[in-house]
Amino acid sequence: MGNDLTLDSLKASAPEGGFFAEREWLWSPRPFQLSKKERKFLGGLGHLLNRFQQSCDLLYRQSAAGKMTPWIAEVLDAGKPTWLVNHQRSDEERGRAPRVIRPDLLVTEDGFSISELDSVPGGIGTLGWLGKTYANAGFDVLGGAEGMVEGFRSLFPNGADILISEESADFRPEMEWLAGELGKEFRTVAAEAWSGSERDVYRFFELFDWKSIPLAKELCKRGRVTPPFKPHFEEKLWLALFCAPALKGIWEKELRGSHFRRLRELIPHGWVVDPTELPSHAALPRLEVNSWDEVAKFSQKDRRLVLKISGFDERAWGSRGVMIGHDLPSDEWAEAIATAQKDFQLQPWVLQEFSDTRLVEHPYFDSESGIEKVMTGRVRLCPYYFVDDQGGTQLGGCLATIVPADKKKIHGMRDGILVPCM
Repeated sequence: MGNDLTLDSLKASAPEGGFFAEREWLWSPRPFQLSKKERKFLGGLGHLLNRFQQSCDLLYRQSAAGKMTPWIAEVLDAGKPTWLVNHQRSDEERGRAPRVIRPDLLVTEDGFSISELDSVPGGIGTLGWLGKTYANAGFDVLGGAEGMVEGFRSLFPNGADILISEESADFRPEMEWLAGELGKEFRTVAAEAWSGSERDVYRFFELFDWKSIPLAKELCKRGRVTPPFKPHFEEKLWLALFCAPALKGIWEKELRGSHFRRLRELIPHGWVVDPTELPSHAALPRLEVNSWDEVAKFSQKDRRLVLKISGFDERAWGSRGVMIGHDLPSDEWAEAIATAQKDFQLQPWVLQEFSDTRLVEHPYFDSESGIEKVMTGRVRLCPYYFVDDQGGTQLGGCLATIVPADKKKIHGMRDGILVPCM
């Protein structure tokens, strides 16, 4: 096991431009340790999530075609331009899904909880470098030294243009490092300046940002773009729709029994914040109230809930559109629920049950002195899966983000630790 990593050696080996524009994190002398059971679980999760995404696409298409309840497609299409809706419903897009799958897994006392499923994930280059660095120091890193780089390469045997928008510019340094590792067949290009090429394309921008990309409509027609131009995959709504009682039979039919049961264990219960008035005798399931206005009046004890903007909005990535119910004053919580109801027709929101995460201890280097210390914190795991042409999934690596115990949102921050898993 490696033991020669210091703060100075880590910083000296990092690219001069870093990985995230103007962002820092805490460095650690070793990766995050996974148990044998956790490693086995992560090894099989990619196939399950790929099946889930294929089922989501099928449900969306059947709903759009009128073969099942139309409200599924209606809520997923809210706020989308007509051309993009028509495109994702086209025959050419049938069965096409993102080929990089990254869940956000909260580590709980009982296992894992999926808080999000990201189809345009950041962190590919960062984890690629971290995995290589810690593997070269002698650690048994999940995915190996080249897992992330070779996983990405497998999607584009003939190379690719990696299109990065200004909105996603914070991630440009890590993708430039990745392209450098991949070789001359790959290059990073400003999405706004892309003028076309014969190469395959990796789309590193969210579809809400399409107006800033002059050739967006032409790009979407190319069959060799991943993730595809299908905005429903960028919606957090799917995790709430999986929990909808009215859709339970449909999910059971589309997913193999074991897949359905495993997802029920992983996905925290959620709701679409739909302000449609309920009959006076009805209640929102599990919340046991008749309206969202009553949810807005919940006490702090009762609002162990997470409110999120679903997608197709600049606030829908990172942690900008995430609100922790029991971390907000009552008036701010009520205002957030009111906003979510008001936005429903153009920008739906979802509510999820808050997942309690277990505490872990992990070493890190003090940023000033370089002295090794120990953080008691909470951890989020982000495994990256690469999907081949036959639908097989390959685990490239897993990034652990560890934040101080008093932080309720787990994301990359100045006082958080970023390390690969071993």
